[in-house]
Amino acid sequence: MSDDINNIEQQIDRLINLCARLQKDNESLREREASLLKERSKLLEKSEMARNRVEHMIVRLKNLNTEG
Repeated sequence: MSDDINNIEQQIDRLINLCARLQKDNESLREREASLLKERSKLLEKSEMARNRVEHMIVRLKNLNTEG
């Protein structure tokens, strides 16, 4: 009976440790996700700005073509 209780205590301790580790991992993953979402947003903004500049250059080049 004492061995059974010891085994159960060990299992509970392992579960507690596993739970704590999973909570830390989860927190770390959430922080990483937030960081990646922020980076994605910045990259999308840069991409949009670059697209607008290219479109503007194309319009200017077309205007030069029609003038010349």
